[in-house]
Amino acid sequence: MYKLNRHTLDRRRALGTLGALSVGIAAATLSGCTATTASVGGAKSGAARRRITIGSKGFAESWIMGELYAQGLRARGYQVDLKTNVGSSDIINTALQSGQIDIYPEYTGVIVVNWVGTDTALGTAEETYDIAKKWENEHGVTTLQATPFENKNAIAVRKEFADEHGLKKVSDLKGIEDFTYSTYPDNVSGAIGYEGIVDTYGLTNMKLKTLSIGLNYQAIERGEIQAADVFTTDPQLLRSDLIVLEDDKKLFGFQNVVPLIRDDVFKDLNEDAPKFLNRLHSLLTIDAIQALNEASAINRIDPAQVAKVFLQENGLM
Repeated sequence: MYKLNRHTLDRRRALGTLGALSVGIAAATLSGCTATTASVGGAKSGAARRRITIGSKGFAESWIMGELYAQGLRARGYQVDLKTNVGSSDIINTALQSGQIDIYPEYTGVIVVNWVGTDTALGTAEETYDIAKKWENEHGVTTLQATPFENKNAIAVRKEFADEHGLKKVSDLKGIEDFTYSTYPDNVSGAIGYEGIVDTYGLTNMKLKTLSIGLNYQAIERGEIQAADVFTTDPQLLRSDLIVLEDDKKLFGFQNVVPLIRDDVFKDLNEDAPKFLNRLHSLLTIDAIQALNEASAINRIDPAQVAKVFLQENGLM
């Protein structure tokens, strides 16, 4: 149970107006969600502004981020088209560069690993952000403020299994008997995939079972696997007895979210647009994004409605 104060918003209050949350969901906080006096006035009429196309990837967190961007900018008079399920990071980045979309949310670690080509562990989130921002700037893209939350791969085990073997960090797994780990098929090879984990941590005792994203939670609860590849903003982590092990060798890097805006689009925006996006990102803590993800992915509330409530509760529309 999170302690509430004047800087937090009970999730029941924030999302209760949607009328679709299950009875008995534990209270949590959307950190920073006190109403603001953000003004949406003084903007040019929508007709006077260029049309903006926002893109998102093919999963709930990205859909929510896309809706937050789109609804907030529409409230400021912009004409906005929203394209969901654009594709993988490589595909959506190509769409940005080619002008098919103008803005989308991306993870700093993805930029650094996929496009900059950095294959060594970085020490801080700030260092990762700086490298990502520099690369994007050199390729005609403006990078705004990063979110406090980051969504990165992690290894989770059941609390009972952690207690039995004294597990607190990933490197502790090296000292136990053979066990089975699951990840999704596209994450077997690569620096942060199964092969990279085995190589970096020396986990020759870690066997592999591939499962589609999301099925790992069922498998670990049934005892079919002992360790699972998870994402740190997965709402399932709020409802399970899983322990996320410390990535003590920083293999998984840092994955805060930034808005990427093509330079030719950015120069046509009024200052209210980047001001809104930066304010929005400052509110997206780990508690906030897990609550939003839970509302959409588990309670099946439309991402557009989830985003609308969050923006209204924070005075952003």
